[in-house]
Amino acid sequence: MDPISLGLRIIQFTAPTAFAALGETIGQKTGVLNIGLEGTMLVSAYAAVVVSGATGSAWLGLAAAVGLGLLLTMIQAYFTVVLASDQVVAGTAVNLFGLGLTSTLFDLGVAEGREYSGVAGFEKIGGVIDPVLVLLPILGFGVYWLLFRMEIGLAMRAAGEYPPAAESAGFSVIRLRLWGQAFCGAFAGLAGAYLTLGISQSFAQNMTAGRGFIAIALVTFGRWRPGWVLAASALIGFLEWLQFAVQGKSALPIQLFLALPYVVALFVLVLVGKGTQQPQNLGVPFRRKG
Repeated sequence: MDPISLGLRIIQFTAPTAFAALGETIGQKTGVLNIGLEGTMLVSAYAAVVVSGATGSAWLGLAAAVGLGLLLTMIQAYFTVVLASDQVVAGTAVNLFGLGLTSTLFDLGVAEGREYSGVAGFEKIGGVIDPVLVLLPILGFGVYWLLFRMEIGLAMRAAGEYPPAAESAGFSVIRLRLWGQAFCGAFAGLAGAYLTLGISQSFAQNMTAGRGFIAIALVTFGRWRPGWVLAASALIGFLEWLQFAVQGKSALPIQLFLALPYVVALFVLVLVGKGTQQPQNLGVPFRRKG
């Protein structure tokens, strides 16, 4: 494999986790910890395959995935942001819902003879790179610009650090956090769609395989800076590519390579997390006084 093809393949494996981690970065900067990424990505991945298979259009599949990811996350946000429910409990419920729903629908679809493989993928630009991959650096820069170069980004960061400051400046912390979750849900939907339409053109039960949780860890690894989050995602993408590259070519057990992304993410999280300063009010529900 030539260097360009190798690089593009690694970026392909990087993209799902990177998209989810970028959205989670925005959400966490506003003070909301979305544990439900895994379930949201899984539901979105399923929707992308079903819609793409039914219509023959990967773009309609992508739109369905993003829309469903947004809807599911905003339902979750109603409980965590508006009703100030426990964010970990709500996110765990979404994960269980996503796994249960997609597993049930998958089994029903198989019983009915529905095909979950060979669906339409994205047509590559110049026969080399698919257009969704082009979005990755653009969205990475966009997230950076939003959070660190725009007034609304300053307000969003204030909502995660010291909510009364955002309120005193005339911003609604509830609204800012809802916007943060809207971005988070849309990005999670994009991540799920690319996992199925961009990489495998198929769906399998629990195919996210912990990528949502890894994305959450990468936000801490990247210290809530979009550039570093993308760099951390690239490391995980390389390790995921390595799993496939060594299959049948190494004397070492394949399980060792399958576990590598999770082991590395855990190790780096423990190592980096010691000196990392998270948003001060991350995970703390906001209740407006009076």
